[in-house]
Formats: sequence, structure tokens, C-alpha cells
Amino acid sequence: MATPQTPARPARVKQKRGEGQWALGYREPLNPNERSKKDDHPLNVRARIENIYAHRGFDSIDPGDLRGRFRWFGLYTQRKPGIDGGRTATLEPEELDDRYFMLRVRIDGGALTTGQLTVLGEISQAYARDTADITDRQNIQYHWIQVEDVPTIWAKLEDAGMTTMEACGDSPRVILGSPVAGIAADEVIDGTPAIDEIKRRYIGKPEFANLPRKFKTAVSGQPDVAHEIHDVAFVGVNHPEHGPGFDVWVGGGLSTNPMLGQRLGAWVPRDEVPDVWEGVISIFRDYGYRRLRSRARIKFLVKDWGAAKFRQVLQDEYLKRELIDGPPPVDPAVPIDHVGVHPQVDGKFYLGAAPIAGRVSGGTLVAVAKAAERAGSGRVRLTPQQKLVVLDVPEDQVPTLLAELAELGLETKPSPWRRSVMACTGLEFCKLAIVETKARAQQLVADLEKSLADIQGGLDTPVTVHLNGCPNSCARIQTADIGLKGQIVTDADGNQVEGFQVHLGGGLGLDAGFGRKLRGHKVTSSELTGYVERVVRNYVTGREPGERFPQWAARAEESALQ
Repeated sequence: MATPQTPARPARVKQKRGEGQWALGYREPLNPNERSKKDDHPLNVRARIENIYAHRGFDSIDPGDLRGRFRWFGLYTQRKPGIDGGRTATLEPEELDDRYFMLRVRIDGGALTTGQLTVLGEISQAYARDTADITDRQNIQYHWIQVEDVPTIWAKLEDAGMTTMEACGDSPRVILGSPVAGIAADEVIDGTPAIDEIKRRYIGKPEFANLPRKFKTAVSGQPDVAHEIHDVAFVGVNHPEHGPGFDVWVGGGLSTNPMLGQRLGAWVPRDEVPDVWEGVISIFRDYGYRRLRSRARIKFLVKDWGAAKFRQVLQDEYLKRELIDGPPPVDPAVPIDHVGVHPQVDGKFYLGAAPIAGRVSGGTLVAVAKAAERAGSGRVRLTPQQKLVVLDVPEDQVPTLLAELAELGLETKPSPWRRSVMACTGLEFCKLAIVETKARAQQLVADLEKSLADIQGGLDTPVTVHLNGCPNSCARIQTADIGLKGQIVTDADGNQVEGFQVHLGGGLGLDAGFGRKLRGHKVTSSELTGYVERVVRNYVTGREPGERFPQWAARAEESALQ
């Protein structure tokens, strides 16, 4: 008699793990950062700083505030001196923390009056040991800040119309804007009113200050704000029927998983930019991935959804209307960095000057403000390339102001290396860094100005060199001609020393992409000048007529890149 067979069990379907998306019901915090934000809204930390920590000192600060919520007001503990880069990943946060802070002042659009620039410089001199770096986010960044001084600093900033609110944290950070908005002859439209309205409506509002991670915005009437690598960007375009407005991009970002933003194919008039911005950041808040911090940027959501679905959700669930289709922005023939003397549409001039890798001082900022005022200007701008621009200079005052800026170390006709080098904060102050960057950048510029003096006049555009102290790409290494990612490497004698992983041929605009990473090729810090000189000479001798560095780097033999 046949034995009846046991029915086969159905295959077990593996449940897809939730990504922590609020819109899908995943409201329970899934990591310590999300738990911290649920326990107490980060914007509430200001009251504790003012009422408790500033009076009782550093040792009174709750760890959850110190390494978390402080960021919503621009505060990070800086790196304790004397800790080498090889120990960055092995020490606990409290072992890396100094008792001093980095403080970031958000300057939306990089827009300042000379009076505000003076205040920024005076705060640096009084409370930050004269430190004041211009960042590639158009911020001013101080170091050596004590918590006892923070309320006084805030009061001085706010009296002058400035803030540190949401300069950091899982929040809408500073909005990049064209440094020459409203005065540039070739801009499609002035984005300043849209930036101002976004600030007025949304910055500091609790409902937009608990995002899965940071949220970076750019609004410009021309492609001069690195729009391809922002969470959301609005770039000036002319619609054939509707006239000047903005093209919308979403999902860009760098760090360890670099992605270029995607066009939604939508044209937006200027007065609707804040509404569309609100829709995009709300999608990020509601559908963004909160389970893993490594996947919590909006770029991962855009990658998974695609631009078409993202636009549809934006229209259907948030805007409740269709967007108008529109054209893409025009890529500039050469990157725009605003350095030099340029005419404004009103007959005056703007002067763009280049500190090395954004490093200035409080004294320099005060002196620039006073020089600008003597020349008849009341406005200055910080740029996304770590530069400084003085606006509204009468023609007869240009020579005098040029000379005064040069005396301050701010060159308006810089060498290609001073003009093109960017660097992050690096090992000097940053707890994530592995190598030194700012001082190394300054030395690199000085070395290249000597060793490549014979060819620098033959470069059609500067070869950009960006140095980053860790893999997070605050200095945009993947979009530089020569990008240098700091790490510990082995030198010829077998010693562990500071060095860099090399990325070549990245870019934005015409050359948008992340370039070429030479497998296994690393350069020690001491060898860096010789390496850059060698690659640049190979480019100059091996390029085709009119060939840009990224084009050459993509086709060059590997031997020419080492």
C-alpha cells in the first residue's frame, strides 16, 4: 500500500525590511540618532545652552546634546589636539572631543553687508582666536569657541541679522545662491527672492527640522552653485513660452556614495519655488530612509524611485497640481568661480578674490569690510568655491581696492593653483579627519606656483585640486580635476604616514561626473607636490587642442596618471 506523501510546505516569502519611512507607518525610531530626535526636538537645545550650559560650563553638557542636538545650532566639538589621523576610527567620541567648539554661521546665498562682515570678523577676534574659514557652503566657520560665550555670540549675530540655526544637523542647511545674483549680465533670473522666502517660511520650523539626514539646497539664476550635487536645486532657465524661471533637480550628493542629481523636467516660476521646495523636503521627511544613517540621504530615495515617480508623488500628494515641463539649463563653457574684476549690469564692478582654500581670519574680514566701504561698497559675498567677492565698486575705485585686497593676501589675479585649490577643515579641527588639509593646501599652492611657473600661463582653465581629510567629500573631491581623499598610506620605507587616494577627471557642468579612481594608487603627503606637477605636465603635453582635463584624464594611459 502506497504511503501518502506529506504536502510540500509553501516557500517562505522573505519580508522586505522596513526602511523607517514615516509615510509607510514606520514611526518607531530605528537608530540612536532617530531616538535622540524623538526624545527631545533638537531645536529645544537652545534654551539649555542659554540657561544651563553657558553658566555651568562644558562638563555640564548632556552627551545627547553635545554630540547630537548642538548641531542644529551650528555647534560641533572640535578635535582634541595631538591625536593623529591613524587613531580617528579607533577612539570613542569622548576621547576625540576637545572642550572647544566649531561654530558655523549660515549665510544663505553668501550674502552679507559690510556691517555684517565686520561683526563676523569682530566675533572671530573676540571669541574664536581669530579663526574664520570660508566654506564651500558659503558659511563662515569658527573654531576655539567656548560654550560660555555662545549666547553672547548669538546675540551679536542676531542683532546684525545673522544666525547659526540649522547650520548643521538633520535639517535644511544653508541655501546656496549665486554670489552675483541680481548684478550678473548673464544670469537668467535673480534667485534671491526665492531664497529669502524659503528662509522666512521654513527655517527654524520644527516640522522641517527632523529630517532623516541633512538637506542641501541651491537656488541660482545661473549654473554657479554646483547644482548637480544638491538634495534639491533650482537653476535658472528660459522657458520658450513662460520666460525666465527655474529647472528643478533632486537627489544629488557626494560622500562615500556619490550621485549626480536628476532633473524632474519641470519649469517653476520664481514665486512658486518655495512651494516646490516645501514639497520636496516634505517627501524627504515622510518617505526618506531612517533605518540606516548610511542610506538616509534623499539621493537613495531618488535612485530607488527614479525622477518620474518622484515628480508624480510631488505633484499628486504635495502640490496637488501638475508642474509645467521645461528645458534644462545651459552648461557654461568654463566653470564659474567669480574671481577677478567683472562689470555689473548697473555700470559698477564686482571684484572676486581668492584666499587659499578659504582660510582667512577675523582681522582679514574686518579689513575687507573697511576697504570695501572706503571704495563705496556696502555688500560682499562668499562663494561656493571658498572665495570672497566685493560688489558695487565704482570704476574709479577698482585699482585702489585691488591693491588693498592684495595687501590682505586676497588675490584677484591669482595663480591657477591659488584659484583652484579647495580643502576641507582637516585634521587640525575635525574629529572625522585622517590627514591635515588646510596647511597642506597652502604649502601645495606655494610649491606649484614655483615648480609649474613655466606652464601656468598656458592653462586655458585652472586644473582644480581638492583635498579632503576623510571619505566624506566636504571639499568635493569626486568633482575635481584632481581629487585627493585623505587616508593613512604606506611609504617607500614601510612607514604608515599621511597620504591620499587619487581621483582624476571629475567635474560638473560640461564634465559632470566622478572621474577616474586609479585602483590602488595612493600618494603620500610629502610626495603630493611632485605628483600633481607630474600629472599636470603630462596633461599639458598630451592633450588635444581645446581638450579639458577631464576629457584627457578619461582617455590617458594609466602611466600618465601616476
